[in-house]
Amino acid sequence: MKTAISLPDDLFKAADSLAGKLGVSRSRLYATAIKEYLARHQSRRVSERLDAVYATEASTLDPSVAAAQGKTLKRSEW
Repeated sequence: MKTAISLPDDLFKAADSLAGKLGVSRSRLYATAIKEYLARHQSRRVSERLDAVYATEASTLDPSVAAAQGKTLKRSEW
């Protein structure tokens, strides 16, 4: 899909230079940058949701699970 955006001159020049060094088009560079930004933003949302869950839930193990882990660790080589 085509779109038009406005960029400060220095940002445009830096992006144009990087696209040339990488051997990709500006469109490819911008698409890659947006994709990476969206992925980072999504990861942040997941972390925020997990933080919210663990802020209200106990983080201790059930005693039977802890005991089973202890038995398994004794048999494992490190």
